[in-house]
Amino acid sequence: MSTEKINKAVLRYLDAVANGTADDIASCYAEDGTLEDPVGSEPRRGRAAIREFYSTLEGARRNTEPLTVRVAGDSAAFHFRVRIERGDLTFEVEPIDVMTFDEDQRITSMRAYWNGDDMRQL
Repeated sequence: MSTEKINKAVLRYLDAVANGTADDIASCYAEDGTLEDPVGSEPRRGRAAIREFYSTLEGARRNTEPLTVRVAGDSAAFHFRVRIERGDLTFEVEPIDVMTFDEDQRITSMRAYWNGDDMRQL
């Protein structure tokens, strides 16, 4: 698997988080993909559970900005900024996500490193 393809998959995911529906984001995952966001929370398995997780973003204005991406083999670790605006509230956090990918560049696992102390209200 090429570094270029993994980089494109990461950017596709970040674009879906910023601009897509929960279905769009979930489609970045393999059918049996897993999500642990944040690390230490109960992992979610499969697109239906992943879609449910991301459905909380719908109705909010969102923006993502990749800060650093590192690719090795079928995996990527990346630091990014996400801003979420809902009504009068705006929050920003800069997690580090670690993902593995299948041969179709679908996410097979995602672990997000952040905690509540990392979230800023703007």
